[in-house]
Amino acid sequence: MNIFHYDSPVGPLGIAEQDGAITRVIFGKEMPAGYEFGETELIKQANEQLQEYFAGTRRAFDLPLALRGTEFQVKAWQALQTIPYGETRSYKNMAEQVGSPKACRAIGLANNRNPIVIIVPCHRVVGHNGSLVGFGGGLDAKRFLLDLEAGHVN
Repeated sequence: MNIFHYDSPVGPLGIAEQDGAITRVIFGKEMPAGYEFGETELIKQANEQLQEYFAGTRRAFDLPLALRGTEFQVKAWQALQTIPYGETRSYKNMAEQVGSPKACRAIGLANNRNPIVIIVPCHRVVGHNGSLVGFGGGLDAKRFLLDLEAGHVN
C-alpha cells in the first residue's frame, strides 16, 4: 500500500494505491495507517488525470478504483459516479437513486467518508436549495471544483 502527495489548486492531495487500484484520494498530507510513502506508476497516472481535470481537459477518470466501505456506502459512492460532469444533485436525489428516499442524512455521512474525493465526485452533491453544504476539503474547495466544472475557472 503506497501513498504519495501532490500539490493541486485545492491544496495538497494524497493519492493511495493498493493491489493495482486507487484506494484513496484525500485532502492534506495525511499518512493513513498501513501505507508507505512512495510513488507508483498508477499513482502517477492518477495524478496526471487529476492535473488534466484541474486544467479543464478531462471530464471523466479512467482508473481502477477500490471502494471499501459498508454496502450502503459503496452503493452511495457508485451513485456519485453517475452524476455528470458540471451537474449537481441534492442529497435527496441521491437517496432516491440508491433506493432509500428517506436516507438523506445517511447519504451525507457516506459522502463524508468518501475515500476517493474528486474522482468519486461527492463535491457534486448540494443542499436541496442548491446551497453548498459539507465537504471534507472545505466549502472553498467545493466551490472551486463546481466552478471549474461550470467553466468559470481558467
